[in-house]
Amino acid sequence: MFFAEANRENIVGTVSQLDVKKDEVVMILLGEENIPDIDGMISDLNEMGIHFFGGIFPGLIHGESEHSKGAVIRKMPGILEPVAINIKNPDHIEIPDFTELLNSESRKKHTAIILIDGMAPNIGLFLSEMLNRLGNSVNYFGAGAGYRNMKKDLCLFSSEGFVNNSAIVVLVKLESCLGVRHGWKKIMGPLVATRTDRNVINEFNWENAFEVYREAVEKDSGKKFSENNFYDIAKEYPLGLFREGSEDIGRATVALTPDGAIVCGGEVHNNAVVYILGEKKESLIKSAQMAAEDCRIPEDRRICLCIVADCISRALLLESRFPEELKAISRGIQPACSDEIPEGILTLGEISSLGERYLEYLNLTTVVAVMYE
Repeated sequence: MFFAEANRENIVGTVSQLDVKKDEVVMILLGEENIPDIDGMISDLNEMGIHFFGGIFPGLIHGESEHSKGAVIRKMPGILEPVAINIKNPDHIEIPDFTELLNSESRKKHTAIILIDGMAPNIGLFLSEMLNRLGNSVNYFGAGAGYRNMKKDLCLFSSEGFVNNSAIVVLVKLESCLGVRHGWKKIMGPLVATRTDRNVINEFNWENAFEVYREAVEKDSGKKFSENNFYDIAKEYPLGLFREGSEDIGRATVALTPDGAIVCGGEVHNNAVVYILGEKKESLIKSAQMAAEDCRIPEDRRICLCIVADCISRALLLESRFPEELKAISRGIQPACSDEIPEGILTLGEISSLGERYLEYLNLTTVVAVMYE
């Protein structure tokens, strides 16, 4: 359910009309422009005894259109109420033991929805701890919340109020099918990230990271880096972390340090195998459709929602062509969800399980999830 204009009164009023039961949870996704009175909304929903969670994002998706303001509200059957996990301290990330609870539910593979502060530290470590705790007993879908200008500010909330440097985990009693694609193409590599510090790459193949990157990008683009134009060029040339049997994991190249290290939109481990990627807008749009087409659900299952996490970098890069990407997603999802309008968010990073092998924090990617009973 999408509202082009969201305020405390219509959000609370809408939730009250959903007839939310004790074992159900409400997801509230907000666009960053004209943010409503969230503290008041939280107080009202707590008085009603509603389990809820949500976040603020650079934009919202409703069908074939993008909106910088408004709200997407969805009700889902929950396994437990939302759990907020602080991830600021890498030595003290406490993941609850969900195993017994999941085992008591059924043999179905339910879904973990994860909203995370997109500017928080230790995202990769947190996801690794989640995977260690839950393994492949669930499918994972999630997104990085935050603001288009990358400012660090409160962006996640639940019945506890706003939470900072945190993730919110919700286990829902729905199965899911996921499509994960980015469509970027390799223009150079493989390279080895021989010296890194979390999300900063200092060296490729024991050479200064920017010198290696600059040579490849300037040759491909015909453009020259100057003192102030790094991101203007680099946004079209992200990095890909090699994953055998699937697309590379996208890493946005967001900034340059004074000593020539490249700051990425997610962690890059020492000795990771890396490619420099480039784009054709047509391939990005096609990949979004393919992500939607990958969502094939069993027959005779009731679809509850189709939710999309699409990286804000794709919208910024495609500019006036971004509606073509949203149309491609709607077109691709039609065979599985003819009666369900895709809704979702523009994100600061995407979270998804890839097959049976990985739980990843992604950049520059389209993730489509169809959830069903």
